[in-house]
Amino acid sequence: MSVVALIIIGAAAGFLATRLMRIEADIPTTMLIGIIGALVGGLVLRTLLAVMGWLSGFVGAVLGALLIIWLWQTYIRR
Repeated sequence: MSVVALIIIGAAAGFLATRLMRIEADIPTTMLIGIIGALVGGLVLRTLLAVMGWLSGFVGAVLGALLIIWLWQTYIRR
């Protein structure tokens, strides 16, 4: 993402965040809040997606193993 886009999105996000939190801030502070928030939020989101990706793979593996055990007990070991 370009720096200009980051500043525009950061300014919009900072404006929305300051209004939701009912904080009065000048324009540079609002932009700084938004830009830092975008960086922190992006880092947290990437971390969560990485963990959830690993976790979903683990859950899929457990479910697959449970299916194999059920099939083995139901059809093979009578």
